[in-house]
Amino acid sequence: MPIVEAHVLEGYAPEAKTRLVRALTDAVRVVVPAPDDAITVMIHEYPPENYGRGGVMRTPAPALPDPGKLVLDYLARMEARDIDAAQAMLAPDFTMTFPGTAPMTALSELIDWARGRYRFVKKTYDTVEAFHAHGATVVYARGTLSGEWPDGTAFEGIRFIDRFELEGGLITRQDVWNDLAEVRPA
Repeated sequence: MPIVEAHVLEGYAPEAKTRLVRALTDAVRVVVPAPDDAITVMIHEYPPENYGRGGVMRTPAPALPDPGKLVLDYLARMEARDIDAAQAMLAPDFTMTFPGTAPMTALSELIDWARGRYRFVKKTYDTVEAFHAHGATVVYARGTLSGEWPDGTAFEGIRFIDRFELEGGLITRQDVWNDLAEVRPA
């Protein structure tokens, strides 16, 4: 029965602490073969006036935004064609790769590329998973696509996976895999 203790400064919202407990539980599960209900996580909070580092009193950093929610907000803005709001969620060095493309760095490139592939596309999500790896937060969104081909014919049930990398609350990379080409009319 693993027990994990985390020491944090007071001031984090209950939602942020819940995310921390979930992330610590998941981290243990990667190594220890224990079910979730056998993993205990205890958060010890300390007032900021009781914290110093390097001889200087410090204050807690704000919690990062929920990465899964951030990605879903970005995708919703893209679907609604609120391109300026979606662009504001991207890091300056953002890159994206879609099936059959070279890396793109601007949302206008994606819109131009997609114009001949379909009239519009909507996503239905089966899962959204987030974790930290190699200095970035990674988010996978998986589900199905629906929409219309350029001739107005409807499509639905097409599998997709989007993989995102985030740093500092901004999206730095998006990689997309889907079966559109497999079912696209000739």
